[in-house]
Formats: sequence, C-alpha cells, structure tokens
Amino acid sequence: MSEIPNLFLESVGSESRSWLLARSTNVALPVRTVLYAAERRPAYAYFMTSGMASVVTSMTNGGTAEVGIVGREGVVGSVHLLGPARVPTECFIQIEGSALRIRYADLQLAFRSFEDVRGRVLELVQEQFLALSQLAGCNRLHGAEERLARWLLALQDRVQTEDLRITQEFLAQMLGSKRTTVTVVAATMQQAGLISYSRGRIRILERATLEGVACECYAVTRRLYQRLYAAPMPDDDREEPGTR
Repeated sequence: MSEIPNLFLESVGSESRSWLLARSTNVALPVRTVLYAAERRPAYAYFMTSGMASVVTSMTNGGTAEVGIVGREGVVGSVHLLGPARVPTECFIQIEGSALRIRYADLQLAFRSFEDVRGRVLELVQEQFLALSQLAGCNRLHGAEERLARWLLALQDRVQTEDLRITQEFLAQMLGSKRTTVTVVAATMQQAGLISYSRGRIRILERATLEGVACECYAVTRRLYQRLYAAPMPDDDREEPGTR
C-alpha cells in the first residue's frame, strides 16, 4: 500500500484503513472553507492530508481566538464522536490544503465498530485536550512575542514549509491580540532576522533562534504532537504515593 499523507489513517490497522478509504473522497480545501459550524453536528469529517485547519472560539462581541490547530495528524470532527454535547467551536481552513472527506455517519460507525479506530480517536482527542490546557495557561501568562513565535513554529510543524501564507489581521484574530500589537511584534522579529513578512506571507528564517524566543509551551505541545500515535509509554511501576 502506498503511503497515505494522514497520520491517523496510517496508524490504524489495514482492515479499518481500507474500510475508511473506501468511503472517503479526496477534496481540495481553499482558505476559509468551513469544516464544521458551532453548535451543529457536522455532515462530514475530514482526514487532513495537507494544509491546516483552525479550531476557533467566538465571543458575542465578535472577538475570536484560536483554541486548536489540525494538520495531517488529525481528523476534523473527531471531538463530536465522544458524545451528544454541542461543540461551541467552529473549524475552518487557515492554510489551503486537501483532505479525505468522509460522511460523519460513516466515521461514527467506524468509531463504534473498530477498536483501533476508537483507540486512535481517543488518543487524538486527548492530545488536543492536553494541548488546549497548556495554551489556556499560555494565553494568560505569556507575552505576545512568545506566543507568536510558538504559533508560527507550530504552523510550520504541520505544513512542513518555511513559507506561511497568513496575514497580520488573521494572526491577531488567532492570537486574540490587537492587530497593532501583532504588527509591532512581527516587525521586531523581522528586524532581528527571525522572519520576513510581505503581503500576507511570513517566512521563517532562523528557526532555532525563534524556538529560543517561543515560550515553554511550544516544547510541551510539540512533545504531545510528536508522541501522538507512538508506541504506548511504559506503565509507572513506582509505589503508590505515600508508601515506601
């Protein structure tokens, strides 16, 4: 079997993979394509194969903030499989790409029928939850420069390119910061030779130095991402707390 550019599909068994692929269609995903809307059960789920999707929360005053990203490691719509709760976030394409689209009802059936699919979905959602927990603290405790560096690095990890097509206005929306703040921070990074920015395109020039600028949350969330679908970690065989 040729390699499938989606890590979730690569991680499940051949029977499950064949079943899912037989019910999936390759689709192009332009920027701003809505993959699921807030408070609604999606009609389709997406195995991302390139590009990146943003999971965004919106406030009544129109403000938005990004609370998650999904690249080729993920399945857009996986969180809906866990229960009947209405998901308050929305998800749309931030960097154009492609995906294997499957009817949500089919993915739901696979989740119930195949143990390996169910296990991998739970692993994926756990990784997303833990990353979100880290970023909640990040957004409260760390400055705009640290958070912007962390976000740019996370983007590059997903799309595997130095050139990121993204506007400062969109960066401000995703980081929950004022556009003027992002403009100043991006200009400072450009003057330091870390990035170049021009007409909606940001190019990372000095990744190693940018990692030094990013807050500790980048290292934490990167480890979570790298360990996704890896071999299970050994059990902790230490004695229970309070015993010797």
